Amino acid sequence: MTLFAAALTGTRSRISASLSAAASYSACVSLSPSTNSISGSPPCSTAARNFHDWRSPLSHRAAVRSSTVVADRFERRFATAASRNSYEGILTPLAKPGGGEFGKYYSLPALDDPRIDRLPFSVRILLESAIRNCDEFQVTGKDVEKIIDWENSAPKQVEIPFKPARVLLQDFTGVPAVVDLACMRDAMNKLGSDSNKINPLVPVDLVIDHSVQVDVARSENAVQQNMILEFQRNKERFAFLKWGSNAFHNMLVIPPGSGIVHQVNLEYLARVVFNNGGILYPDSVVGTDSHTTMIDGLGVAGWGVGGIEAEAAMLGQPMSMVLPGVVGFKLSGKLRSGVTATDLVLTVTQMLRKHGVVGKFVEFYGDGMRELPLADRATIANMSPEYGATMGFFPVDHVALQYLKLTGRSDETVAMIESYLRANKMFVDHSQVEVERVYSSYLELNLEEVEPCISGPKRPHDRVPLKEMKEDWQSCLDSKVGFKGFAIPHESQKKVVDFTFKGEPAQIKHGDVVIAAITSCTNTSNPSVMLGAALVAKKACDLGLEVKPWIKTSLAPGSGVVTKYLEKSGLQRYLNQLGFHIVGYGCTTCIGNSGDIDEAVASAVTQNDIVAAAVLSGNRNFEGRVHPHTRANYLASPPLVVAYALAGTVDIDFDKESIGTSKDGKKVYFRDIWPTSEEIANVVQSSVLPDMFKSTYETITTENPMWNQLQVPPTSLYTWDASSTYIHDPPYFKNITMSPPGPHPVKDAYCLLSFGDSITTDHISPAGSIHKDSPAAKYLVERGVERKDFNSYGSRRGNDEVMARGTFANIRLVNKLLKGEVGPKTIHIPSGEKLSVFDAAMQYRADGHDTVILAGAEYGSGSSRDWAAKGPMLLGVKAVIAKSFERIHRSNLVGMGIIPLCFKSGEDSETLGLTGHERFTIHLPISAADIKPGQDVPITTDNGKSFTCTVRFDTEVELAYYNHGGILPFVIRNLISANQ
Repeated sequence: MTLFAAALTGTRSRISASLSAAASYSACVSLSPSTNSISGSPPCSTAARNFHDWRSPLSHRAAVRSSTVVADRFERRFATAASRNSYEGILTPLAKPGGGEFGKYYSLPALDDPRIDRLPFSVRILLESAIRNCDEFQVTGKDVEKIIDWENSAPKQVEIPFKPARVLLQDFTGVPAVVDLACMRDAMNKLGSDSNKINPLVPVDLVIDHSVQVDVARSENAVQQNMILEFQRNKERFAFLKWGSNAFHNMLVIPPGSGIVHQVNLEYLARVVFNNGGILYPDSVVGTDSHTTMIDGLGVAGWGVGGIEAEAAMLGQPMSMVLPGVVGFKLSGKLRSGVTATDLVLTVTQMLRKHGVVGKFVEFYGDGMRELPLADRATIANMSPEYGATMGFFPVDHVALQYLKLTGRSDETVAMIESYLRANKMFVDHSQVEVERVYSSYLELNLEEVEPCISGPKRPHDRVPLKEMKEDWQSCLDSKVGFKGFAIPHESQKKVVDFTFKGEPAQIKHGDVVIAAITSCTNTSNPSVMLGAALVAKKACDLGLEVKPWIKTSLAPGSGVVTKYLEKSGLQRYLNQLGFHIVGYGCTTCIGNSGDIDEAVASAVTQNDIVAAAVLSGNRNFEGRVHPHTRANYLASPPLVVAYALAGTVDIDFDKESIGTSKDGKKVYFRDIWPTSEEIANVVQSSVLPDMFKSTYETITTENPMWNQLQVPPTSLYTWDASSTYIHDPPYFKNITMSPPGPHPVKDAYCLLSFGDSITTDHISPAGSIHKDSPAAKYLVERGVERKDFNSYGSRRGNDEVMARGTFANIRLVNKLLKGEVGPKTIHIPSGEKLSVFDAAMQYRADGHDTVILAGAEYGSGSSRDWAAKGPMLLGVKAVIAKSFERIHRSNLVGMGIIPLCFKSGEDSETLGLTGHERFTIHLPISAADIKPGQDVPITTDNGKSFTCTVRFDTEVELAYYNHGGILPFVIRNLISANQ
């Protein structure tokens, strides 16, 4: 039985037409041994010639007819037929300007279909991939036709397969991915198959960037000291990843201390166009970090997926996706002087959130693109998850080519990229009039209208114009607790708390800044804002301004290139003077690795209920993410981070109030330290040079002596250490057999948790510190781990025992079952006892009860985090019933065998009168063959309530995953079946 036939046992009738069509076509096609042309008997030749003529009556749509008998014959012939590409007739040589050829490519113009000229550039990348991978098995001609007919087919939410060119990992999500691969090898071995079949079939790049913490700040030696601590905490994890880089083929691991994954991807890893064995095709990538979208700024189609989806893509499985709508976002004009890329992206984020782009591509175009720097584009693309889109795509143009040259790509490589993209109608030439492309909907922004702003205090899309910040802060203090409120009594809003900091008197009040961090790939990849921050520091130092010593300041560049241009500009010393010393090369504060703040400051905040603030140049500011003691967290450009650090508070009107006093006693205002765009451009021009990129990346895998000293065994199967608290053999395949388990009935399930809106993956599976009283802490202490060595949840994602206990362990979790109490606990319904979520889940499991989760809108928003699905699965959760889901998280739930269900429009647990004390029965068909994507499912409770939900299995393939108990068992069974 073939790979996919095994996958869709029980649902074969729904795909028989596709298989039959493929069989019909394959039966009449053969490849000439001497050419790339298609040949065959005369009747078939006619059909084959018309196969690619989309206007012909004998089009592909007419060709997809055959019988089940022929489909069976196709399955038997798969070993040979599936290796053939139905479109080899359009393989076209790409000539070099000076003679010879770069290679061959699948030519979209050769299809001679006018619909292609109207397609968005982002959809053309999907089309090329489908054509190149069209084997009439995993990808069929029918899939190709759906994409070509995007204008009509996208509104119908049709399903297509997509095979990305490569996969990108970071270490927090990469460790569990490699753990799963190692575990899958064991499972293959157990089932009597070849474990070496578990190997990446596409390039996999893993950058270790999520482990470094800001333990040491405001020190010349901070980088070295933090890296020593990073290796002490994570030596076992790092050795495991180094083992993986040797044990698995096609896997590159970038060592710690090299940079942030998305900046390294932009500056070094991205190919833009692949040349693989003489076949040219566009670079595309899926990554286990939601901000993989940053690469869209370079014209590389990329987005975040769950770790389990990424593992399947590594192993050659096509990703099943709904053909997306594409929002056309027209840019005009030019940013005014003093306005930054961060101001632009926060404005774009707010606009797109309002427009509604979840599950869609956003494609930028217009005259404003002509001079929009690549780094600014990457900043906008980076925050696609924050505005909800799958991608924020910028097609390749002359600006992208200039960036490739700046970052050290060779002239020949750039020439190949330009030649290919021009030849295949994927290049934007602003000097030529182009055929108007069609978009699903349209937005427009005049860049001249963008104004300085920040976002917060709890969500990245809550933009606040800088001139309104003081008023907005006052409103947040007054308003009830929520995304824009802290409910501080009016009489307490002006209170000042005295404390002692290192023997000196100090004071703190609501809105005072305790963390100021220049961090995150969103901004550290952008020389303009980084050098802009350095110019603010210089002007401030020249005037004699200082940052209060109890504010934890830090600078974490996304690559070594940043350090080189800051040093060449002569400006790093001013950042150091204000306390913004480089602390490491990684995500740091943006992902919650901010380290401890001084104990005196922490005590002053917690004992007096002070709403302290963090200001960071990150992309996420959800409550509890940045630091447990900063309830207000604002996203700002790097220059604004420095400005707020100098002011010491977010409760300030920069237009009217001074930020300090100069050394000659004069008041200093924001305008006195803010550089012009011309000043920044001049420094960028003289300080950011191609040789910096070349020298940084030539030795990126070999320059870390601590990494080089790690010793790992040269084995293909991993030797699990039962005593390890970092790497643990997970239970996913303990009882695996070759027979899929089928759907799991959910009857009389208890509600484990009941939530409102915007429960993020940080709430579900926190990445930050492990609280001393948590179940995970108890587990570690029982195994001899001291509190100082707890490390973070993110660093322990290779251990399922820790992560299951860390599921729903966020200290800011708001569970309706607790009636207003905040924290990681729930009510065990049968006993009425208040327990930790883990303990309650284990009690339900011990008593043989399934559980479900009730939730509001945007459930699972935030970082793509597969443990946010793995954890609930290990807790025994069988379904999540929500108003809506974040795209990646919904997919992850399916991948772990959890049923995602959506309330009907206008309904939720409140309107239906659900208290969470009911027992729920989900009336899903007991056979996968009887379940259809998006069908309605009745749900009843033990107290007589009933309502209908939509099951969010969005594709047939997702149904197959569910039938197999998840995506990983699906892959294992089918890898074995394909070779029997």
